[in-house]
Amino acid sequence: MAENNGTNGGNIPQTGETSLHPQVNVLGQYIKDLSFESPDTDRFFRGPGKNPNLQLNFNVQVRKLQENAYEAALSLEGEARSDEGVLYKIELVYAGAFLLRNLPQEAIQPVLFIECPALLFPFARRIVADLSREGGFPPLLLDPIDFGSLYRRRVEMGQQPTITG
Repeated sequence: MAENNGTNGGNIPQTGETSLHPQVNVLGQYIKDLSFESPDTDRFFRGPGKNPNLQLNFNVQVRKLQENAYEAALSLEGEARSDEGVLYKIELVYAGAFLLRNLPQEAIQPVLFIECPALLFPFARRIVADLSREGGFPPLLLDPIDFGSLYRRRVEMGQQPTITG
């Protein structure tokens, strides 16, 4: 039987200990806005039409809620069209509230614009797939997004992401 000498390898703080390790805690996740429109019901009889295509716009917004608490929101707008018109439009704002502790100041922005969206993305992806399927279309399966590359590219272009609030 192993003896407990009061240590746990330094990995997880014991109850009552104050940890100086950087922490990112998810306080909650939620849909802030959701819309699906399929204006052309006749397409069920004639098909999607010629040259179907899909345009997607994706964005990340961050706002400060209170000291050390932030909201990161993924915004997605998509429109599926064919030569005959709009097949469907989809809009989703999926957000999460995060508590950041013991992070160096220079790490806060990258965590909020890279790590937090990466945590939220699988849930937003599932909502989009379910919504498009329930709208009578094949599920829209979003490709994974490299938030780190997007962040670095924005910074290199001199478009420093901002935290509102």
